Amino acid sequence: MLLSKRIIIVEDDRDLLENMVKYLRLAGYEVTGTASAGEFYRHIATEAFSLAVIDIGLPDQSGLVLSEYVRNNTDMRIILLTARSTLDDKLNGLKSGADFYMVKPVDCSELSATIENMFMRLGAEHPAMLEDVHGIPPAPARQVAPWRLDGKGWVLYTPEGREIRLTAKEYKFMDTLVREPAAIVSRREILKILEYPPTGQASHALESMISRLRRKIEGMHGEFPVKTSHGEGYCLTVAILRS
Repeated sequence: MLLSKRIIIVEDDRDLLENMVKYLRLAGYEVTGTASAGEFYRHIATEAFSLAVIDIGLPDQSGLVLSEYVRNNTDMRIILLTARSTLDDKLNGLKSGADFYMVKPVDCSELSATIENMFMRLGAEHPAMLEDVHGIPPAPARQVAPWRLDGKGWVLYTPEGREIRLTAKEYKFMDTLVREPAAIVSRREILKILEYPPTGQASHALESMISRLRRKIEGMHGEFPVKTSHGEGYCLTVAILRS
């Protein structure tokens, strides 16, 4: 019996990505290489993988956000790659849902050995994921398409593909949070971006706008992807791809 060894890698360093893909394919894995968060989301929305290797320092979205998304929406195991090696960096990586954390420069033989070890544990823990004696592959792991914010039409797409049309201020609000996916954006900064004066009346207007947006999204999807951090500001609760 053979474990379905399908791996997806997201790494913006093209040379490193090419080396990892070639090495792991020679080691017997089925590997898909991607160079951005956008590519990564598109692949996992339509294909099933057993393991994701994710670089933290991606150009379009933090790998920590991708790791949280993968952990919350799929059954994949996760290896994070980073150039930073402090204890806080490692803890943040593990808190995001990663199973293992590797510091660059990455040795491909070490990566391959780590992956093989993880697949051995995965097979022991989830024997149902093994192919049967007739070679029939297991059912695909649960995959969920990401939220997506379209800047051309001011549209927010839900994971089900439903369109939520936004006003100019609603779009600016969501775009501000999407650009800072791992941070709490302060109320003061949002007021400034939305061109509201720093007054109590403007703050009330902002709350009303967010309340209308909440009703609009919950009416279409059932879950509002924004969390209010009282006394601080607002942050995303899910990964949202910007296009």
